[in-house]
Amino acid sequence: MKRVIPDFTVVIPARYASTRLPGKPLLDIAGLPMVVRVAMQAKNSGARDVIVATDHEEIMKVVKTYGIASILTDEHHQSGTDRLAEVIQRLKLEDHEVIVNVQGDEPLVEPDLIRSVALNLVEHETAAMATAAHIVDEGSWSNPNTVKVVLDLNGFALYFSRALIPYVRYPKGYSPLRHVGIYAYRVAFLHDFTTLPPCLLEETEALEQLRALYHGYRISVHVSDRPHVPGVDTEEELALVRAFFQSNSGEIFCE
Repeated sequence: MKRVIPDFTVVIPARYASTRLPGKPLLDIAGLPMVVRVAMQAKNSGARDVIVATDHEEIMKVVKTYGIASILTDEHHQSGTDRLAEVIQRLKLEDHEVIVNVQGDEPLVEPDLIRSVALNLVEHETAAMATAAHIVDEGSWSNPNTVKVVLDLNGFALYFSRALIPYVRYPKGYSPLRHVGIYAYRVAFLHDFTTLPPCLLEETEALEQLRALYHGYRISVHVSDRPHVPGVDTEEELALVRAFFQSNSGEIFCE
């Protein structure tokens, strides 16, 4: 059966400033800037449009040379979600349209994952947003940088935490789910989200999606059958990604 490709737009927030990797979106990966690599993967997802949302004119200038659309956004946004909200206002998108937020430092993000998260939101009409998860290996259970998620019977998120949830009294046969930081939103929800006050849970865990749950919005979760390749935050991760692309002759298309 041919898989349905929903109509959606990918927005890639790309801030120039980075504490550990200054100018991260423009760092070279096998001959192409990192943000361009991300956009190429996003274009292969079947998205109607792919737009880089940045606070820096140099990033706009660079992505334009590769035929990638971009929007210069306010440099004072506190989060990528705030940057997305500005983009949808500038584009005058309709409330029912679907936006997928793909991080600008994930050059190995799989096109199929992007498409699957968009489709998941389309298929769950009562959800305001969708995200993804996969089974996490036991060695990462206690890592606070590995965000865990618990789902209900219908695949909606009950809670996200940096702690192990639920507490595993009998480890045999149970595998926690690791949350993947990719999100699909309905435009109407993005308009609302930036007006919601932060909650104590969000501030305690430093997880923005908890604000949505706290205020009663539903988050549907696509569970992937394979691990997600993490983004680039350190020099070591950058070296690994560069080596991967070089070993694949500078080209990668994950499906």
